[in-house]
Amino acid sequence: MNRRRTTLLSLTALLAAGLTAVPAGPAGADEVEQVRNGGFDAGTESWWTSGVNAGTDGGGLCADVPGGTANRWDAAVGQNDLTLARGESYRVSFRATGTPAGHSVRAVVGLQVAPYDAYHEVVPQLSVSGDTYTYTFASPVDTTQGQVAFQLGGAADPWRFCLDDVSLLGGVEPEKYEPDTGPRVRVNQVAYLPRGPKNATLVTEAVTPLPWRLEDAAGTVVARGRTVPRGVDPSSGQNVHTIDFGTHRRPGTGLTLVADGQTSRPFDIGTAAYERLRLDAAKFYYTQRSGTPIRDDLRPGYGRDAGHVGVAPNQGDTRVPCQPGVCDYALDVSGGWYDAGDHGKYVVNGGISVWQLLSTYERARHARTGRPEALGDGTLALPESGNGVPDILDEARWELDFLLRMQVPDGEPLAGMAHHKVHDEQWTGLPLLPADDPQKRELHPPTTAATLNLAATAAQAARLYRKYDPAFAAAALTAARKAWTAALAHPDVLASESDGVGGGAYADRNVADEFYWAAAELYLTTGAREFEDFVLASPLHTADPFGAIGFDWASTAVPARLDLATVPSRLPGRDRVRRSVRAGADRYLATLKAHPYGIPYAPEGQKYDWGSTHQILNNAVVLATAYDLTGNAAYRDGALQTMDYVLGRNALNLSYVTGYGEVAAHNQHSRWYARQLDPRLPAPPAGSLSGGPNSSVQDPLAQARLQGCTGQFCYIDDIQSWSTNELTVNWNAALTWMASFVADQR
Repeated sequence: MNRRRTTLLSLTALLAAGLTAVPAGPAGADEVEQVRNGGFDAGTESWWTSGVNAGTDGGGLCADVPGGTANRWDAAVGQNDLTLARGESYRVSFRATGTPAGHSVRAVVGLQVAPYDAYHEVVPQLSVSGDTYTYTFASPVDTTQGQVAFQLGGAADPWRFCLDDVSLLGGVEPEKYEPDTGPRVRVNQVAYLPRGPKNATLVTEAVTPLPWRLEDAAGTVVARGRTVPRGVDPSSGQNVHTIDFGTHRRPGTGLTLVADGQTSRPFDIGTAAYERLRLDAAKFYYTQRSGTPIRDDLRPGYGRDAGHVGVAPNQGDTRVPCQPGVCDYALDVSGGWYDAGDHGKYVVNGGISVWQLLSTYERARHARTGRPEALGDGTLALPESGNGVPDILDEARWELDFLLRMQVPDGEPLAGMAHHKVHDEQWTGLPLLPADDPQKRELHPPTTAATLNLAATAAQAARLYRKYDPAFAAAALTAARKAWTAALAHPDVLASESDGVGGGAYADRNVADEFYWAAAELYLTTGAREFEDFVLASPLHTADPFGAIGFDWASTAVPARLDLATVPSRLPGRDRVRRSVRAGADRYLATLKAHPYGIPYAPEGQKYDWGSTHQILNNAVVLATAYDLTGNAAYRDGALQTMDYVLGRNALNLSYVTGYGEVAAHNQHSRWYARQLDPRLPAPPAGSLSGGPNSSVQDPLAQARLQGCTGQFCYIDDIQSWSTNELTVNWNAALTWMASFVADQR
């Protein structure tokens, strides 16, 4: 999947700044202690500094930090050549003070050489609540080139940093992580629709039904009933009961459920929250834009300078060369969306994201409950608002223009194909605003998967923008046809799984589904016989694409099937296509009904996948589409009930959408929504979806705290947990689609 790594320093960090060796004395280390002279008993032996004046004072090391530095790594203290063992737990501890109080230090354990991976990092505020800091993490690698560093730069005024008792102890017991799950009654913390299903989950040791009551904000009981025991839920290991209060339809705010001596977090019954979420989920994309300043008047608190436009120290995307040996030209690949918490831009993930935003609008045009005006001109507060074009199309256009720029020019080898991605030469650390990224940018090789993503989304765009910008629609269709022809000529140019330095690899070893998807979109736009024949001949056209996990950037047969079922066309056998969608929805509905938490998601062995929240939502998209096709309320109710999980009815009693619910994820992995690391930066904007539980727990923080976790518990709301808590454009696309669907159900 799409692994991202954080790094210790950017390439302009310590090595570029130049290290200053501090005068040495005798060394000392034992079998498990990796830090030499951590108590500074031998003076400053084994420690280096960069950008500060440092020496011993009072038995520890003190550094005078200059003011006016731009980045944390502009001033630092550290030690190199530490040994780390893969899978071993380490306890890093130190005493530190700052004068005046309130300054913060970025303490990092990572790799001392390129690509400068960070294995653990924290940013405590000094001299505020004690001066002793202890953390536990697991090393993801074997290395003898480990580094402990304390990064001190970025302050406007000079200050003094003092350090003592630094330890990196190996072989310790992993830290036991006990999440605070709050009350044992788990509800959708945002809202239930008045005419929708209303279900909750009670975690209890009881095995017989228990009484429950629904109270309004004044404490008046407005409904009563008894729970239904469901036994042990395999996705959480909890013994649970379910509560169904769907017969209560009266709108209200601040309601609570009470059962087994527990009172749930508050929630509403109404539609207003989903009207807001429809817009907030789509507004997420504006602050992800590359190549343009983000206006603070449009997104208060999120204004920032344009990233990657060639202004120092930024390398910019207006003339990006290929990786060495890939090509001898440079392209203007400016614009587009930053894919996730890093500064990379990826055609395959951008493609599925554009498709789902465009599909959100296309569904609103064709579905019986659709309201396209709800995403019309002026709804998303964009710079383009007021131009007569629906805002959701304006936002998707920002990424589409980038995707078109990634196409290999005529006259070049592989002309018509699309470069797979563009990102930094090396990984950068957190936090880092896009405009401050100093890394060299590189185009990565063209791939068949990227080319077919371009063909599919450009073809879809051609039919949706024709009314608003005929010239752009025609250009998009020309690019789509060119990409299709190039993909047919080069059907097996695949991304390398090892191409993951500086950005995610996004390797996809099977592109049959991308061929099916691109042919479907080209057929729906043109009606041409060549694309119809390809669709009908594809083995995927009659295969069952609706797996347990859910579709994503690497599995695109479902997007093809959904569009073939819903976008008007004369495709032979279209009724069979529609029946296949209903069959997939029936399977997800059966899974949901059997699940004690009401989720249409039951991966084998309860092994939750990377980005499980968006996969769960995408299974709900299938249910919602089946409702649009049939009008069967069971599908509608299944889709609505799925939103309960994302918004709080889960084992962690947590909403995975920032700003929605009393307790919600708000520390998603990001280099610029990084308030957890730097109070000067914002938290993720309201409407940002966290990736959610991931049983593989690839990042060091998750490995230290979540080893042996069960399904839903494989999650931690921390900016360092990039494998469980990242945000991405494709995950928010699933939220945008579903939020719009729910808002349409009145």
